[in-house]
Amino acid sequence: MNINLTLFAQLISFAIFVWFCKNYVWPPIIGAMQERQKQIADGLNAAEKAGQDLEDARQQVKAQLVEAKAQAAGILDQANKRAAQIVDEAKEQAFEEGLRLKGAAQADIDQEVNRAKEKLRSQVASLVLVGAEKILEASIDENAHSDIVNKLAANL
Repeated sequence: MNINLTLFAQLISFAIFVWFCKNYVWPPIIGAMQERQKQIADGLNAAEKAGQDLEDARQQVKAQLVEAKAQAAGILDQANKRAAQIVDEAKEQAFEEGLRLKGAAQADIDQEVNRAKEKLRSQVASLVLVGAEKILEASIDENAHSDIVNKLAANL
């Protein structure tokens, strides 16, 4: 065998091998590589979109948290105002109740004073009669002189 012929046969075999690989082996490999490249690019895009969505969600959470804090502060402020209003109303009612009780107590005191005065007048009238009886050493008829005794008691 001649080395030139062997070299020429190897060259033809290699050319057939290259043609076979180019037509039947490389297209599926290149297609698989392109598909894999597309999947990787889609995955990266999805990851980037998910990162952006996560950042948007964080911003929304922060905004909602700020809004919730503002609402809570508003509710607390309203509750404090309502509590102060209730306390003021209770103070006013207590003051009015105190005035009413004071008026009722004053009326009771006035009534007791009047009763005491009446009792004192009747006792003074009895003492006057006893004193007059002793002075005159005579019996005074209480029914006969009741007008005089009543006038005397009224002047006291």
